[in-house]
Amino acid sequence: MTRDTESAGGWILLIYRLPAEPSRHRVAVWRELRKAGAISLQQATWALPARREFLEALTRAVSLVEQAEGEALVFDASGRDEATAARLAALFTGAREAEWTEFLAECGRFQEEIEKEIRTEKFTSAELDEEEQSLERLRRWFREIRTRDVLLAPSQAAAELTLKECVEALEGFAERVYREGATS
Repeated sequence: MTRDTESAGGWILLIYRLPAEPSRHRVAVWRELRKAGAISLQQATWALPARREFLEALTRAVSLVEQAEGEALVFDASGRDEATAARLAALFTGAREAEWTEFLAECGRFQEEIEKEIRTEKFTSAELDEEEQSLERLRRWFREIRTRDVLLAPSQAAAELTLKECVEALEGFAERVYREGATS
C-alpha cells in the first residue's frame, strides 16, 4: 500500500473478515472506510479510487482489522470492461453527490437561521459566536467532502458557491451585530 497506486480509472479493493464479536471492531472499520469515502460493494468489501489521498485511511482500516484479529486483503483493481468501470465510478460519484446534497441542505438551514436572527433582531455577540461556529463546521465539512470527491460530483461547484453565500450572509449579520453594539 505504500507504492504509488494512482492510475486512471484504477481502484483499490479491501476485503476483510472479522470475528463476529465484539461488534465494535466492525463498527470501527466501517466508520473509517465511510469517513474516507469508500464505497461498500457488499459486506466487508469496499472500493476506493487508486489515489494517494486514500492510502492513509486504507492503512488505518487494515490496521483496525488486524488489531481485531481479523484478516484483510487489499487488491489493485480495474473494471473488466468500460461498463463495469463506469458503474464503479458512478457508485463512487453517487455517494459524493449524496454528501453534497446533505451539505447543501445544511447550508440552507444556516442561511435560514441567519435570516431569522435578522428578522427577530437578535444582534448579540453570543448569537454571532454561535453562527461563526456553525459556519466553521460547514467549512470543515466542505473540505472533507471535497477531499473525497476526486471524481468531481456534479454538485461540488454549487456547494462551493453556496458556502460562499453562507460566508457573505454571516459577514452581513456580523456587520449588523457590530452596528447594534456600537449604538447601544
